[in-house]
Amino acid sequence: MTDHHARLERLEKMAHRMDTAIRVPIIGLRIGYDSIIGLIPGIGDILTLAPSAWIIIEAKRMGAAPHVIGRMAANTATDTLVGMIPILGDLFDATFKSNRRNVAILRDHLERKGAVPAGQPRYA
Repeated sequence: MTDHHARLERLEKMAHRMDTAIRVPIIGLRIGYDSIIGLIPGIGDILTLAPSAWIIIEAKRMGAAPHVIGRMAANTATDTLVGMIPILGDLFDATFKSNRRNVAILRDHLERKGAVPAGQPRYA
């Protein structure tokens, strides 16, 4: 149980950095490195696929059910494919936050299985 909890915390930290680490002044929107790297034409969204894939791989290693992995993969695919559309994709990427969604899905699944204690994520 402790191993799953520690791994989940690492994933939550990664998701926070990728999706919400930086507060945009005035408008208050939180973005992360995913949104910034995604601005690089052509390869930005492909580069941000690596941390997203790592979250899914870790979920599989932690025993997430196939339907959970499927939901996470669908979120990542949506984020990557829509993110490739110039301008619209960048705006979508700043608000969709697939990494945070995926870690929340994983946390919920692991809590229901009793693999991690129930509670709010550290980086809510």
